[in-house]
Amino acid sequence: MKAIVQDRYGSPDTLAFEEVDTPVPAAGEVLVRVEAAALNAYDWHIMRGDPRLARLSMGRSGPRARIRGRDFAGRVEVVGAGVRDLRPGDAVFGDLGDANGAFAEYVSVPETLVARRPANLTAEQAAALPLAGVTALMGLADVAPDQQVLINGASGGVGTLAVQLAKTRGATVTAVCSTRNTDLARSLGADHVVDYTRADFTHDAGRHDLVLDLVGNRSLTALRRALTPTGTLVLSGGGVYRGGSLVGPVWLIARGRLLAPFVRQRIVVLSTVPGRSHLETLRAHAEAGRLTPVIDRTFPLPEVPAAIRYLETEHARAKVVVTI
Repeated sequence: MKAIVQDRYGSPDTLAFEEVDTPVPAAGEVLVRVEAAALNAYDWHIMRGDPRLARLSMGRSGPRARIRGRDFAGRVEVVGAGVRDLRPGDAVFGDLGDANGAFAEYVSVPETLVARRPANLTAEQAAALPLAGVTALMGLADVAPDQQVLINGASGGVGTLAVQLAKTRGATVTAVCSTRNTDLARSLGADHVVDYTRADFTHDAGRHDLVLDLVGNRSLTALRRALTPTGTLVLSGGGVYRGGSLVGPVWLIARGRLLAPFVRQRIVVLSTVPGRSHLETLRAHAEAGRLTPVIDRTFPLPEVPAAIRYLETEHARAKVVVTI
């Protein structure tokens, strides 16, 4: 099969389109013929080995997982021993997690990390859901009806889904984004939109019951200023981080963990866990018409290096997807 492989950290030039062995599903796994795979900021962090501190877990000189990509949608080709709920031909979507491997014609994945894909979504739309959708779901887990929710980074892959999911919970949503994306945020259901090029939401947007920070470009003091006295700050930042440091956005998250026990406001450091239950929740929202992924651009599999350059340099809105 063909796949995008990488043997050393670096720019998109380190990625190669090569022939590799087709995986064989082990017990409890399914072999999926990939139809689409979505890019995430995670992918370029792995590609560049950035921040450098993360190489302790990712691999010292190059990523342990040779094939890039984690979000995918496709059809089951073969089922391994013990697989009960899926059959060849089933349309599925999923998240490979740190195993990676989605930028390929086939992936072998544990049955627990895939679900049947929403019947009303294309393969490209379904591939755009897993990591971003689970991040949005978990970041908004504590939202209750009639609460005030602010989403910083509302036009990104997670943000466009978070706006929609917050509305399904009955929240009043303030979306923070750039001028060119204000109409997009409103079309997704945002009640209020703050153009960060013209206003500072930490001063001018009032106080909120929950702030979901997907960017990491504000201090903890500023972010807490946008909260009610007992509000919740959810940190999943780093989108503004462009690489080249030892710790990167980890420093903001570390400070959040240190401060949390000493303040009345709640500070949550978001950690996403891939799994079928979250995927099935996303499928239910999508099939009910409450959640529709927004796709900025698509690229064919051989052009993954160009797709990652676009993601890195063009401030892509919503999701960038690879078609296979």
